[in-house]
Amino acid sequence: MIVVTAPTGHIGGHLVNALLDAGEPVRVVVRDPARLAPGVAARAEVVTGSHADAAVVAKAFAGADAVFWLVPADPRAASVDEAYSGFARPALEVFASQGVGRVVGVSALGRGTPVADRAGYVTGTLAMDDLIAATGVPYRALVMPSFMDNTARQTAAIRSQGVFSGPIAPDLRAPVVATRDIAAVAARLLRDGTWTGFAEVPVLGPEDLTHAEMAATIASVLGREVRYQHVTGEALYAVRPGMSPAMARGLLDMAIAKNEGLDNGVARTPEWTTPTTFRQWCTDVLKPAVDG
Repeated sequence: MIVVTAPTGHIGGHLVNALLDAGEPVRVVVRDPARLAPGVAARAEVVTGSHADAAVVAKAFAGADAVFWLVPADPRAASVDEAYSGFARPALEVFASQGVGRVVGVSALGRGTPVADRAGYVTGTLAMDDLIAATGVPYRALVMPSFMDNTARQTAAIRSQGVFSGPIAPDLRAPVVATRDIAAVAARLLRDGTWTGFAEVPVLGPEDLTHAEMAATIASVLGREVRYQHVTGEALYAVRPGMSPAMARGLLDMAIAKNEGLDNGVARTPEWTTPTTFRQWCTDVLKPAVDG
């Protein structure tokens, strides 16, 4: 049995379908089953609730050969540590007590870089990884740069204003990755019962890009002018209504760390390179969303 947390998100949605199509028995943990993709509820076991709830994870992880672990965003958390390690605490006890076979988790690049200890959300994620590994469960942390799919959040601005914005310096060259490729790597590891221990697995798209180059690619694919607008750090901190001060600060600290090379500490190898280019992602995902 493979358990998938956060099955309605970008990564989880791709992953659930990949596992079901491969004939794997799947159990999903979801707050609202109505948000599952069509057909999933009929083919998978469904446990309703949050995977931050001790009773829910005890039920969901019982007899699990493998668990896919993803912490959902919590912009109102009291601290970054509470948002990640605090959220994971009930699951840590289950990993240790119920004999879960292996865990594959969503993490981030940055371990070992000079800025890893002041990188906001990434610092919190890496600390959570250490806690999961300390339970003794075999664990693979998928360490990634920013997602291509984050750009799709700005579909409306791209459509109406020809602009997308963010805190990353326009000329910083760094890797990006498509969530469908992350899901493919996760599916492979979840189905493979031969690995043990703890390791990080970098998941990098096939090219390093600047945000200026990304804007040029979007413009080329859409056939319209698109530019990148750099939002400076303090402005980013100020325009996050609904966030707790700690989580807004964590977002800012992560952006600053990325601008200082957080995502550039791992050399790309064939083993760690995924197939989807940014241009292909724009063609397959962004263009239909903008045109629609």
